Amino acid sequence: MTDKIDRCRLVLVTPDIADAAELARLTGDALRGGDVASVIIPQHDLDEKSFQKRCEALVPVIQAAGAAALVAGDSRVAGRVRTDGLHIEVGPTAMAEAVQKYAPGLIVGGGNARERHSALSIGEAQPDYVIFGSIDGDIKPEPHSKNSALAEWWADMIEIPCLLMGGTSIAFVDEMAQTRAEFIAFSKAVFHDPANAARIVAEINAVLDEKAPRFGP
Repeated sequence: MTDKIDRCRLVLVTPDIADAAELARLTGDALRGGDVASVIIPQHDLDEKSFQKRCEALVPVIQAAGAAALVAGDSRVAGRVRTDGLHIEVGPTAMAEAVQKYAPGLIVGGGNARERHSALSIGEAQPDYVIFGSIDGDIKPEPHSKNSALAEWWADMIEIPCLLMGGTSIAFVDEMAQTRAEFIAFSKAVFHDPANAARIVAEINAVLDEKAPRFGP
């Protein structure tokens, strides 16, 4: 999740498509649409063997596009597929253990903090980023208002980057960027129409280029 651009960057969350090769093709198509900082690969309901097969198909495609591949949840699979990082939606103790065990060799982030105290407690572990909202939380068009408020508060107070999970519509990209979150994430909003995934990524980046606040040095 390196920040090579001086404004908010896009993160993608891969959908649950059974055919690993097809999912890799679709993800590669989306990545051709423009700048993507990283791609998070959720396990969904897969067993470990099937999840590893999915990650083996996805990780090289993501890395070849210049994005970081982040495996969600399963540290064993993350190690086997040579991913760039581990996304874990856990509390402060588990986050501290993961950072101690896997960083700095891997990017380690996540948390899904629901309020300020838990966010600060997760932040004490010094993860690479903290997420507000769950990667499967895109159930409404807009991001959850509480998550947006937390991201805005965090970005103003804390140096650790934050990631704000979006909803099922990209109509709220500008609103999300105005929180000054370093990253915004989408899944259904990008992948609901596979043929247009690259165009949607391009549209998100165009809005960010035009309207997202610029970060200082």
